[in-house]
Amino acid sequence: MSSNKKSSVRIALLGCGTVGGGVLRLLEENRDAFAERVGARLEVVHVLVKDLKKPRVPECDASWLTDDPERVLGDPSVDLVLEVIGGEHPARDFVTRALRAKKSVVTANKFLMAHHGPELIRLAVDNGVDLAFEASVGGGIPVIRTLHDALASDRVLSLHGILNGTCNYILTQMRSHGAAFDVALAAAQRLGYAEAEPSLDVDGHDAAQKLVVTSMLAFGAQVNAAEMQVEGIRAVDQIDFTFADRFGYTIKHLAIGRDLGDRLSLRAHPALVPKSSVIANIDGVLNAVFIMGRALGPCLLVGRGAGDMPTAVSVVADTVDLARARNEGQPGLATRAIKLNQKSLESGDNLESRYYLRFDVKDSPGVLGVIATALGKHEVSIEHMVQDGRSEDGSETVPVLIITHTCREGRLRAALSSVAHESFMSSAPRFIRIEQV
Repeated sequence: MSSNKKSSVRIALLGCGTVGGGVLRLLEENRDAFAERVGARLEVVHVLVKDLKKPRVPECDASWLTDDPERVLGDPSVDLVLEVIGGEHPARDFVTRALRAKKSVVTANKFLMAHHGPELIRLAVDNGVDLAFEASVGGGIPVIRTLHDALASDRVLSLHGILNGTCNYILTQMRSHGAAFDVALAAAQRLGYAEAEPSLDVDGHDAAQKLVVTSMLAFGAQVNAAEMQVEGIRAVDQIDFTFADRFGYTIKHLAIGRDLGDRLSLRAHPALVPKSSVIANIDGVLNAVFIMGRALGPCLLVGRGAGDMPTAVSVVADTVDLARARNEGQPGLATRAIKLNQKSLESGDNLESRYYLRFDVKDSPGVLGVIATALGKHEVSIEHMVQDGRSEDGSETVPVLIITHTCREGRLRAALSSVAHESFMSSAPRFIRIEQV
């Protein structure tokens, strides 16, 4: 294949915000090392942006800039397309066009891969090119690479991920400093760890998208993401941390996947985890993925899961790999190894777990009995029950806190529903799953 080698691999960058700027910086700082590794220079020829007047990093040559997609996607000399625009539109159209034009693509777009990954992978395979997406999960942590390459000879049984730095920062502040959710969120926004509109993060959808992408490599699965159980952290209160600590737990927002054979369990939600757990002390904006392999056993990956340079590191690592494959005349080899099968998701009602329950109730006689009877009627057994503090006249709200034995979630939900409208309830009952990681 040496006759097909080129002196340079020509690159088009779609987007030049914080991540795109980091990509250009790394390509410039390491250009000689990359050239030696690839066997050809990595040459940026186009940078597609929306605003030509916006200041760019010094490494961005003004001659590369364009706001015309046709100039970029219609250039037959381009070998690799790097997409760091984010979102669905116009990224999906751009990536599709590049793959159909037999250009390998690197993307950092978790939304695109979560919702359209299988079809884009098939398109890449059909056109004999690669689609690489390391940066779509975990920023600079090599999650995708580990699953795709290092664990290719093993079977992944389960994974537990702290996949959203915003949630992890907020929960860390609540646990370590006693901050209320709103106060911790405001601090995260001031520091740039949370968006002005934080719903994607704090409501769990960002972590859920990353779990869908990860499940393609971990379990070879194509799933309907809309069927996932997804919960955020808005309802977590300081009293939950106090009670969790009392019984040897802390609270993390986890993305969890388990291989059940013909189906998968995929969910993203807050969870009580033992303080002795390997991920209990992954704090601040750090991300982590704990993988359990059938042959390997436990494997923990930890690092910065977002930001310009961590994400750029993954984008450029994929770029180097794809450039080398193309220069050696073997494009598409890595993506052809991804085999996806449609798998159904296990109903959340069938999940068997221990649970932490919180009932905010008016302090009146018989309340504990009604709650215990409702749980028992639905085969939910109580391991611990605590009511701290009492009001003098029964007019104040007090918390009843319970840890259950292992039970089926559908039965638990039915039990909670049966007491939700009792006159002594001040708000809807809440529960948090307990995970033994």
